[in-house]
Amino acid sequence: MNNSSFSRRKFLSAGLLTTAGAALIPGLSFGAATPLFQTAHERVRLGFIGLGRQSMGLLNNFMRIPGVEVVAGSDVYAIKRERFALRVQKNISEAGKTYIAPKLYEDYRELLENSEVDAVVIASPDHWHALMAIDACKAKKDIYLEKPLTFTIKEGQELVKAVRSNGVVLAVGSMQRAAVNFQTAAMHAQRGKLGKISQVLVHVGDNPFPKPYDQPAQAIPSGLNWEKWLGPIPSLDYNEELAPGISLNPEQNEKAWAGWRWYKETGGGLMTDWGAHMIDVAQWGLSMDRNGPVKVIPPSGDQPLKYRYANGIEMWITKFDEGRQAVKFIGEKGWIKVSRGNYDTSIPELGLGKEPENFTFGAHHVDFIDCIRKRKDPIVPVEIGHSTCSACTIGNITNELGRTLHWDPIAQVFHNDWEANSKLHYIYQRGHKLG
Repeated sequence: MNNSSFSRRKFLSAGLLTTAGAALIPGLSFGAATPLFQTAHERVRLGFIGLGRQSMGLLNNFMRIPGVEVVAGSDVYAIKRERFALRVQKNISEAGKTYIAPKLYEDYRELLENSEVDAVVIASPDHWHALMAIDACKAKKDIYLEKPLTFTIKEGQELVKAVRSNGVVLAVGSMQRAAVNFQTAAMHAQRGKLGKISQVLVHVGDNPFPKPYDQPAQAIPSGLNWEKWLGPIPSLDYNEELAPGISLNPEQNEKAWAGWRWYKETGGGLMTDWGAHMIDVAQWGLSMDRNGPVKVIPPSGDQPLKYRYANGIEMWITKFDEGRQAVKFIGEKGWIKVSRGNYDTSIPELGLGKEPENFTFGAHHVDFIDCIRKRKDPIVPVEIGHSTCSACTIGNITNELGRTLHWDPIAQVFHNDWEANSKLHYIYQRGHKLG
């Protein structure tokens, strides 16, 4: 199958290929001079929750889509709210449109009360994902939620319920599913082009597991509401690594990605940060969306973390391909290896036919807006985001306990293991409640 024909497919359900919708939409271009849609549709008014580095990239992409208006933003850090407003103004001015200042909020719940907001883009730290998204569901706002879906497995279960009971569209930020090379790899794996698959290698990065928070206390900067940043998690001393500072005059943006993702008190390490992308692709190709492994074996010596599925296939979290984050499907007929901007296979007829295009993000965001307008599920709906996130999280739990665990991916509990099951959630602080 050539690049252009396969680009019109996307995967929506467990183990099935569908022809509904388009991952790379016909008429869509990522060139600076060409709009994403050839024809604009009814407007969609967005509010952004969490205005850090990731949010700035999302803002640029969403504002390029005709009919999308950015009307509000929320963050607990005042200077980031100010930067957000300036970025919105810059994008509107460059498009030759009339600038209307977005409404700014410290408390995201006030943004959700704004009737002018149709949908929200949530790019907060992971420990806030579930509470913000569930509140957005209750406010009947559609949601683009950054990966990983949630911080705990219990949160994911509750978010799935909230999305479906409130009838909102929720898209997970697993944008690799909109890329032709990843789609092609998953398609060939699912359709048996590799023969019987015995193993999948997944590299999420070196030292993949989160570590205890160990940063020294620093003075809380002016304009940052640290208690609201912490939200439901236990108290931690402020350190700039968790919430990097910026300046506007002169402009200096974040020097690195916020480090909350590396600590078990606030994130899941590379297991959830990159696993939400690469483990997602592995499960997709194995037809394990909305499902998952049944056994997880902790790393030991030179042996990596291993997952085993009910059909006997193993997934190893291990380094290969010169350290690049990647997935390699290994079958009896050969293998396919895929990463961002790369695709390779030992079976010539399974090749792409040309070099993979540079990895782009816009198609995933266009799909979300299209699904809002058509009231349908996006490329990555909440259930798939939850099954991927669960696989990542049980890997962290297995590593922490240092023993083999048996997982029921349907009931979403460990078999007869109270200690492991106690790690499916934690006790919220500061009066926060789940659900």
